[in-house]
Amino acid sequence: MLRLEKRRQPSRAFAWATPVLAVVATMIFGGLLFAALGKDPLVAIRTIFWDPLFGQHAFYYRPQLLVKGGPLILIAIGLSLGFRAGIWNIGAEGQYILGAICGAGVGLAFYPMEGWFIFPLMVIAGALGGLVWAMIPGLLKVKFGTNEILVSLMLVYVAEQLLASVSLGLLKNPQGFGFPGSRNLQQYDSAHNAELIAGTGMHWGVAAAFIAVIFAYILLTRHQLGYHIRLTGEAPRAARFAGVSPTRLVLFCLGISGACAGLAGMFEVSGPAGQVTIDFNTGYGFTAIIVAFLGRLHPVGILLAGLLMALTYIGGEIAQSGLGLPAAAIQMFQGMLLFFLLAVDVLTGYRLRLGGATKEGEAA
Repeated sequence: MLRLEKRRQPSRAFAWATPVLAVVATMIFGGLLFAALGKDPLVAIRTIFWDPLFGQHAFYYRPQLLVKGGPLILIAIGLSLGFRAGIWNIGAEGQYILGAICGAGVGLAFYPMEGWFIFPLMVIAGALGGLVWAMIPGLLKVKFGTNEILVSLMLVYVAEQLLASVSLGLLKNPQGFGFPGSRNLQQYDSAHNAELIAGTGMHWGVAAAFIAVIFAYILLTRHQLGYHIRLTGEAPRAARFAGVSPTRLVLFCLGISGACAGLAGMFEVSGPAGQVTIDFNTGYGFTAIIVAFLGRLHPVGILLAGLLMALTYIGGEIAQSGLGLPAAAIQMFQGMLLFFLLAVDVLTGYRLRLGGATKEGEAA
């Protein structure tokens, strides 16, 4: 019979092979899912992973990799710092929403005034909106010992209600014929997050994501704070003896992850989305958790994982329209990626063995 045997040391080879094995397993079982739905699995997999890059209309889809990958990378970078330290912010979706509301609110407050200073103020407001929302579970954790997972997750639902409220009230377009939603920021030059290079999908949100990758890499490899983050996650007792302040670390990690999520929301609402609506949030905050772990919580890995997840978004949309696959099947396919990532990751610390228990002291 098969059993799990703990390794004496985690396998570095499996640590880096896990994302690749998870993607392969997702393709195999995803193909079986598509076959069960009456679709050719090879065609479906090709449509999702190949057509957006090299298909007939790839010239249109390639820029979308940056558009959809930018917010995923930016949010995942912020989350990864906390995850490395054992601080679990699961409410990035709510912080993303608050960043969008605050950023759009500042921009609309100046409408129809034009000025170079409006967009920078929106950036600051978006970051502060996400940061403040993340500080709620942070402060509750350090003051009362509450669980940041539950608090941050529950605040997502509060943020969604705030989004609906401002879409129907405070930020509602007075010239929108009664429909919920704000003015279109794409038509307001001073508040529009336009492409920096036409036809590439590169806007300020994508640039911020790349800057975050560089910042996180330098922080984790060259700065004392990054060492404290890694030490706390790997050896909490040693971190306490080394003088690491748990309170400061919790507030920093939750604050930076909230600010990154808020920025992602602001860049999205002022760019690709264009306006605050009831259904503005599309799950980027939750998908970024998959991206963070798929990238092994490493900045460069997160960059690649974000682009891969963006590819599944775009390919999934093509598969829905071209092959008639239901949206739920695509979401399940994306969910498989996290499932297999977590399942295969077990083999980093354990190995599969056949037969009975090994003798005590046997080499791992």
